[in-house]
Amino acid sequence: MPSLLVDVTPLRVSPEFRRLWWGLSVANLGAQLTVVAVGLQVYELTRSTFAVGVVGLCALVPLVVFGLYGGAIVDHADRRKVALVASAVSWVATVGLAIQGWSDNTHVGVLYALVALQSGTGAVNSPARSAIIPRLLEPRLMPAANALQTVGWNVALTLGPLLGAGLVALLDYGIVYTLDALLFTFAFTALLRLPPILPEPSETRRSRAGLASVLDGLRYLGTRPNVRMTFLVDLVAMITSSPRVLFPAVGLVYLGGGETTAGVLTAAVAAGAMLAGLFSGGLARVRWQGRIIVVAITIWGLAVAAFGAVLVAAGRSAPDHVLWAALALAVVTLAAAGAADAVSAVFRQTILQTATPDDMRGRLQGVFVVVVAGGPRLGELLLGWLSGTLGEGGAAVVGGLACVVILWVLVRAQRGFWRYDALDPQP
Repeated sequence: MPSLLVDVTPLRVSPEFRRLWWGLSVANLGAQLTVVAVGLQVYELTRSTFAVGVVGLCALVPLVVFGLYGGAIVDHADRRKVALVASAVSWVATVGLAIQGWSDNTHVGVLYALVALQSGTGAVNSPARSAIIPRLLEPRLMPAANALQTVGWNVALTLGPLLGAGLVALLDYGIVYTLDALLFTFAFTALLRLPPILPEPSETRRSRAGLASVLDGLRYLGTRPNVRMTFLVDLVAMITSSPRVLFPAVGLVYLGGGETTAGVLTAAVAAGAMLAGLFSGGLARVRWQGRIIVVAITIWGLAVAAFGAVLVAAGRSAPDHVLWAALALAVVTLAAAGAADAVSAVFRQTILQTATPDDMRGRLQGVFVVVVAGGPRLGELLLGWLSGTLGEGGAAVVGGLACVVILWVLVRAQRGFWRYDALDPQP
């Protein structure tokens, strides 16, 4: 049984990683409060699922620009300093959300602008933090470290939506955003206690970060099929079948319960991922990591389609009470999706960190941020649009099945990914 539980060795052997893990886990809880609150506030102002999807579009453009350029900066500068500056600007954006929440803002454009600022700074902050971690631990500990991060992230994803929806329902948007600003300071403190982390010497690195440096990273990625496939398969899953944008409407017109149901559904995805992380002890011994990613994403797509089928069966009846049986089925399908996504994420990140040299790690982590965060944003926009034609249930069914079909077309086209060997990590 102990071998099945998450391996905590990285927390024991590296005080720096331990402090960073705790700080990010607490800060992520606050971030999830804000994610739920923004979606609910936009829906309250507009009564439009598509308008909630536009939140994703507003985050996408700065995420792409600053994710790619931020990764180049990470490969040229002290990674600790880059993360600190980006964190400070992100905190200012969170304070701005709190101010508009307390002042009863009615202009959805204000929310869109602040989300865009948060997205841009997060796109620099995330590759900096991700490029720091391989410098704190031995390569053999990276799967365990990524599993621990999955646990911390998904504890936040589980508790954050429930707390966020509950605080919005009982109190006020301003309180939720203020709490996020306070919790964010834990991550900032952990970064402050790190030593300087300069990039390792490299003969191929350009003298300064810029467009040419960004293009170097993209050209490198173009010649590394296995690393490239980790991005492509995740894009397929997120663009075709990201269900979160559907949750505000589901709570109102399908299953009942309003904001609380939206929080429960979001938490269900995270709970499944958290359980997968807690019982991830065997993941460190997996050799054929590409195959595990493909199987996990297949399960994700089928689970999202099953969630859609539950909604179709329930119908758009706008119930004045919670449909408990349908909600239970929806929670099970989303928990299965979350568990599958967590397993996929552990190995996609591990392949990227172990098969990429240090002088390219920041730039490819920047691409990773664009894919991981940008894919769901595009998916939210797509499913928000599809829901206008097919309904929220139909959009989830079509998206989940499309995910599985496109995934296997990609795998047949790039069969080397199916044979990826952790004992011989070829990028």
